[in-house]
Amino acid sequence: MALELRQQLKLSQQLVMTPQLQQAIKLLQLSRLELMETVQQELLENPLLEEVLVEDERPAPTIAEDSHSPDATTDEGAMQRELLKTAEWDDYIGDFASTSRQATVREYEAPEEGFSFEARLTSKTSLEGHLSWQINLSEFTQQERAVADAIVGNLDHMGYFRSSLEEIAQETGADEPLVESVLYRLQRFDPVGVAARSPQECLLVQLEVYGYTDPILLEIVREHLEDLEKKRYKPLAKKFKLSLEDIKQYLDIIQSLDPMPGSHFSSSEPVYVNPDAFVYKYGDDFVIVLNEDGLPKLQLSPYYMEDMSRSSTGSDKDYLQDKMRSAQWLMKSLYQRQRTLFKVLESIVKFQRGFFEHGVTKLKPLILKDVADDIGMHESTVSRITTSKYVATPHGIYELKFFFNSSLELDDGTSVGSESVKALIKQLIATEDSKKTISDEQIAEILKQKLQVNIARRTVAKYRMAMGIESSSKRKEIL
Repeated sequence: MALELRQQLKLSQQLVMTPQLQQAIKLLQLSRLELMETVQQELLENPLLEEVLVEDERPAPTIAEDSHSPDATTDEGAMQRELLKTAEWDDYIGDFASTSRQATVREYEAPEEGFSFEARLTSKTSLEGHLSWQINLSEFTQQERAVADAIVGNLDHMGYFRSSLEEIAQETGADEPLVESVLYRLQRFDPVGVAARSPQECLLVQLEVYGYTDPILLEIVREHLEDLEKKRYKPLAKKFKLSLEDIKQYLDIIQSLDPMPGSHFSSSEPVYVNPDAFVYKYGDDFVIVLNEDGLPKLQLSPYYMEDMSRSSTGSDKDYLQDKMRSAQWLMKSLYQRQRTLFKVLESIVKFQRGFFEHGVTKLKPLILKDVADDIGMHESTVSRITTSKYVATPHGIYELKFFFNSSLELDDGTSVGSESVKALIKQLIATEDSKKTISDEQIAEILKQKLQVNIARRTVAKYRMAMGIESSSKRKEIL
């Protein structure tokens, strides 16, 4: 069989992800903060893109039509004129609200008088800085101060000493007894118990500083913290020949101590959520308003558009046209993002009206496909637009993913949302008697009586652990 070369025509279709399409998909899944950073970055990089200020009342840019200009008779000139006709981008966010749009005025905060900028700033004190301040105020020799600094440098975020005396001695050139004495002094600094090597040592130092000398209390802390953690009170009472009331008094003392003395100096700061939309109840209906605060309104720069109309050839015009198309696509993508978010929220409010009326206990089962079919979009689009997006409701701020939950079958053939079941479990545990806690099996029976839902004990335990709630034995207090 001879080999030969042949040419063959083949017609096929394939989906090509253009850079513009990739940008539009990326904008869908960005959080509010990430979106603002992306827009600000585009404002810096694209000269044809600028922010519209409220007080800016300049007329829309126009291109002078010249019968002698080659652009007036080409498709490129027609595209520019069509773009300028339809580029009313200043309303691309304000259009998406259930209420009629009203004129808004940007409020600027008046600068404070009489204070420098540095005077308004402060930093949170770190554990290392707090201890170094006390070291400098104490009577340490130069070598002891070096050892103390080395110990402080080996503390974790909870304030525990995570190195060894041998390593500190080798690092500073001191002997181990000196390192031990410096460590002893540091453990009695504020916060008391810092630089401890174990929870037992941390609590024992605090008991010493606070003047507790009861040998039974010291023995419980030294040898039986695990028994207290697992609430094995009766064996402790039997070993020390005490009543449960006496054990409870010792437990109250131990619970007044701080097993993590360095946690108060943690550098982590709380993260505040700025919702992407608000849902208000107005009469018998719910109103959706997208959050416009911080999102700049964009327009094409009149200066560069006029300059582009005057330029007929050259690399400058090609550059401006490329940036114009990029700016146009960004504004259209932002418009589409807000439009999609609004439509998804409308669908969620329609499906989960019971939640917006009465709270979490009325949350219904919902999947992405239900919303996607309702608004005529793909499930992946709904998944992206609900990622890292938050909505302020009459019952608090929730992530959009929260409204999508699995279902549990009821005896009458209907279903109930898993989040509603979790809310009832949390409510039952919150109202239980701390001296007679409810087991998972009893919770399952109560749910079957209240909701007529068939739920297994292991499912109750799974939901309870997902909410960070301990078992009934660990929730039980001493009688």
